[in-house]
Amino acid sequence: MKLMVIDGNSIINRAFYGIRLLTTKDGQPTNAVYGFVNILLKLLDEEKPEALCVTFDRKAPTFRHLAYEGYKAQRKGMPDELAAQLPVLKDVLEAMNIPRYELDGWEADDLIGTISVKDTAAGWDTVIVTGDKDSLQLVTDTTRVKLVSTRMGQTTTKEMTPDSFREAYGFEPIHIIDLKALMGDSSDNIPGVKGIGEKTAMDLIQRYQSVEAIYGDLDNIEAKPAVLKKLAEGAEQAKLSYDLATIHTDAPIDFTPEANVRQEPNAAALYDLFLKLEFNKLIDKLGLKAPQGEVQQQEEQFTGSCTSEDVTDRARAEELLAVWREQDSVDVLALPSLDVVVVEHWETERDSHAAILRSDRLEGYNDVLKALFAPDIKKNTHDVKTLLSRLLDEGIEGGGFVFDTAIAAYLLAPTDGGYELETLGMRWFNHEYPKAKDTYLAKDAFTPLGDEVAVLGALLSHCALIGALKEAMAPRLTELGMDKLYYEVELPLCPVLAEMEHLGMLVDRGALTAFGSMLDERIQADETLIYELAGEHFNINSTQQFGRILFDKLGLPPVKKTKTGYSTNAEVLEKLKGKHPIVEAVLDYRQLAKLKSTYVDGLTKVIAPDGRIHTCFQNTVTATGRLSSTEPNLQNIPVRTELGAELRKMFVAPEGKVLVDADYSQIELRLLAHIAGDEHMIDAFRSGEDIHTVTASQVFGVPPESVTHEMRRRAKAVNFGIVYGISDFSLSQDIGVTRSEAKEYMEKYFEKYSGVHAYMTRVVEQAKADGYVSTLMGRRRWLPELKSSNFNMRSFGERVALNMPIQGTAADIIKLAMIRVRDKLAEEGLQAKLVLQVHDELIVECPEEEAERVKNLLETEMEQVVELALPLIAEAHAGKSWAEAKD
Repeated sequence: MKLMVIDGNSIINRAFYGIRLLTTKDGQPTNAVYGFVNILLKLLDEEKPEALCVTFDRKAPTFRHLAYEGYKAQRKGMPDELAAQLPVLKDVLEAMNIPRYELDGWEADDLIGTISVKDTAAGWDTVIVTGDKDSLQLVTDTTRVKLVSTRMGQTTTKEMTPDSFREAYGFEPIHIIDLKALMGDSSDNIPGVKGIGEKTAMDLIQRYQSVEAIYGDLDNIEAKPAVLKKLAEGAEQAKLSYDLATIHTDAPIDFTPEANVRQEPNAAALYDLFLKLEFNKLIDKLGLKAPQGEVQQQEEQFTGSCTSEDVTDRARAEELLAVWREQDSVDVLALPSLDVVVVEHWETERDSHAAILRSDRLEGYNDVLKALFAPDIKKNTHDVKTLLSRLLDEGIEGGGFVFDTAIAAYLLAPTDGGYELETLGMRWFNHEYPKAKDTYLAKDAFTPLGDEVAVLGALLSHCALIGALKEAMAPRLTELGMDKLYYEVELPLCPVLAEMEHLGMLVDRGALTAFGSMLDERIQADETLIYELAGEHFNINSTQQFGRILFDKLGLPPVKKTKTGYSTNAEVLEKLKGKHPIVEAVLDYRQLAKLKSTYVDGLTKVIAPDGRIHTCFQNTVTATGRLSSTEPNLQNIPVRTELGAELRKMFVAPEGKVLVDADYSQIELRLLAHIAGDEHMIDAFRSGEDIHTVTASQVFGVPPESVTHEMRRRAKAVNFGIVYGISDFSLSQDIGVTRSEAKEYMEKYFEKYSGVHAYMTRVVEQAKADGYVSTLMGRRRWLPELKSSNFNMRSFGERVALNMPIQGTAADIIKLAMIRVRDKLAEEGLQAKLVLQVHDELIVECPEEEAERVKNLLETEMEQVVELALPLIAEAHAGKSWAEAKD
């Protein structure tokens, strides 16, 4: 019999840091719980244990804290977004009928140790699941440890048995305690023997096995005199550290393996919990169902009828097209391939009719599609932008879309993170719908192997759901004051984005290849230099090997240690610059290697046959309303380094054409001045002076002509920091001054810009009262964090309250500008086309002879898109490449 015991705190921590932050529409963070459950399910499938339990730490101090005041003293508090998920996880475990153990004065490790000993006594085997190596001392012939790590949502495990432990460490598992007694443990703040590092400690324990053996015969230990001296002076530290590192196996818990035998979950309770947490994939994975009564209640709400037909006759298709043209709107659902389309319209107030159009059954199918997607038929659908992109791929310029359920859902709940059609059905109507990927999107859906009844049933069900969602969402958008934002910005933007994706940006493949070759040469030169400086060959990409070279061999002072050894991340290397030339060489090597792999190799792979890169613009992702770019991310092309900026030279205009690049000047600061109504800042912008110089002059009390470069740099950091709700501590880190100096800068800033200070207070208080903040165009961001009892979570909510109205308004403005620019280019009969948007920047491809007109048009449309208390300024430049146009 086998029992699996999970270190709850360790695994939820790894899940939290390994998966991007997810929240429900009410703002409840969920990524750690979601990750924990997925890890649990994976492990249960792998191990298939007969029994299962989870242990947790408690906040109360343990006997270790009482023995040593510094125990874990350096640890930062748990992030608010993680702390908020612990009670939720415990609710989930309760619904899954999984026992949990926690006890004041004892750590989860001690409970795990006690459980493993009791299992062994009862003749059971134990599998310990943890992300910490502390439990390795518990490894025996009947107890295994699975070390879990999670990165970018992917979980891996490493199993440790007595054999694998001995192979890795060279001694028995129990002596991991002795190793920690000598070298210490920075994560738990166990001191160890001062001056004894991991390498020396490993050597000593491999040769002498235990601290007791070493100190029992210290005079005969073979070691350097300096090491022997450190051991002699650190005897008390070694004893204390040994005690702190030892897991106790006698915790007073009421435990028997039999009491933890796995049980079926409480399906109804788990379904309700997962529904609230919006874990729709887990609901599906576990086969959870809504309580029968709820489903029936939803079904009883519909008392009309719906008929359907498979349209195979062209004349019948024309009849239906005529009917659809007379409708206020019809509901449309199309497969990505466009081979099957369902159209539903209402014949009476309660009776609807659905038509199924299939390319393999309807003569003149493409002509019917062109007619259906023409502007004279008003259509509701789900994910307009993607559908328009597919239509363009087929040579059809779609139009007439009057409602998009995906965009509407995003505006109403911008932090949900997923807007699949069936998911929205569950959220809005608490009703389960067939999964598209399992039915009509399956590979064999429309082959003889497919279940035609199920496939068509799902299609019709989802098409009807589009109409039901529109009826529910449209009034809600109006109620919340977002109908103008929806109908005048978000919906009209979809065809603009589809056209930009379809056109793409031309790439000079030859120049990109040559740039990659140059990087390869420099990378190889760096490698040679690094090996020379190190005096040996090693894996430069290995943190452990590089740490050994840096700190053990070259003797540089360690900056930060982790459980696996020395840290050699960028932050550490920046602090070591100037101490040895190998540091600068490795920093250069890393920069070049990232440019080569991420950008040169990555971009080369996605150049389409037409020589262009076609990014995908995501318009339902960010909570602020900003667009994002994926596959590849063209908004993330580096510009701050000279080499990174070279990449923009690879994006070019075709022969006879140029790129015109226009971006807003300091749009977020201008919006801050307008929204805050700060006359001093408004006047500064109206005067046309450099805002950072003006701010520096006022903060430092010197005339503008006396402002130094350093003063301006610090003022710029304050200006932009204020927009993001920066703290004095963060500002001090950014500009390299003391916290008190940073605080003084901010106080002087608020003295001069009192309107900004008043706004910052006002917007947070209003957000607390309303539960949300909004942009000038009405976009909302709900902020349940502001009502949290947790200080850090409230602080997070306050920062969002300060930033979102400004950043969100900037996003709304650039979207509206895109629509205006695209329409104006068409209105004036220009060949110019929008090809890219990067935050506050628009890029247009046009014939050389249109360049001046396009530059003027871009600046005019971007500057006049909204009316503010101060001018918006846009600057446009043309060039044969993105880099040239940007300059």
